[in-house]
Amino acid sequence: MQIPTLFLAWQDSESRSWFPIGRLTFDGELYKFVYTEGVRSAKSNPNFSLLHSFPELTKVYKAVEPFPFFANRLMRPSRPDYQDYIQALNIPRDRDDPIAILSRSGGRKATDNFEIFPRPEPDRNGLYHIHFFAHGLRYMPKSSSDRIKSLQPNERLYLTHDFQNLYDSKALLLCTKDRYNVGYCPRYLVADILDICQEKRDLVCVHVERINPAPTPLQFRLLCNMTAEWPKEFSPFSEREYQPIVTDNQPQPLQNEMSVSV
Repeated sequence: MQIPTLFLAWQDSESRSWFPIGRLTFDGELYKFVYTEGVRSAKSNPNFSLLHSFPELTKVYKAVEPFPFFANRLMRPSRPDYQDYIQALNIPRDRDDPIAILSRSGGRKATDNFEIFPRPEPDRNGLYHIHFFAHGLRYMPKSSSDRIKSLQPNERLYLTHDFQNLYDSKALLLCTKDRYNVGYCPRYLVADILDICQEKRDLVCVHVERINPAPTPLQFRLLCNMTAEWPKEFSPFSEREYQPIVTDNQPQPLQNEMSVSV
């Protein structure tokens, strides 16, 4: 069984470029965080600095509880709106663990430019399967917002290459059968999707999972699920920027949730 793995990415608010900078894993007992090779590119950007919680570039951080950086991106179960939040993420009540919530929510906050996303693993049928919320809804016209309201669960969405996108020439739009643009596929999935589509475009299928009406924030408005045949020899997020800078080959002290700063 594969250990659940999440990646952490940072976005430069000026160029809107994304950099995968870290990897979080949980083996059922320990949470581990390491920086990935992508942080080297991020460090060349004057707007980026290493996280206060993880000040050493070449250290494997370990903890028995979620690190504060990640814990602060989780809604407390004691909040009265917690169940509504879990319902919006479409997570079964008995599976609302920190890794599942961070995987689905992206851990995004209005106060910074970080996003969390999972590494896909083959499902029980051997398929590539991942959930994601449509990105870029704030840039969509009113006609797109209106069309999103009428989307139905399991409705098919189609990926279209937005090659004239000024910020990302590889951007993939999510379109309905009647040709409405209803958001963007997350950037972190684009490279893998294009890799899979090299063999056959029909290998990738995107469907509406859930629509969360206002006042749900736009970032949680349109939940999609994507499935694809898992090509032979395919490995998701195999690019160098996703590889850890250091491996866990030396014993290091544990950190509890109060031992690191946010």
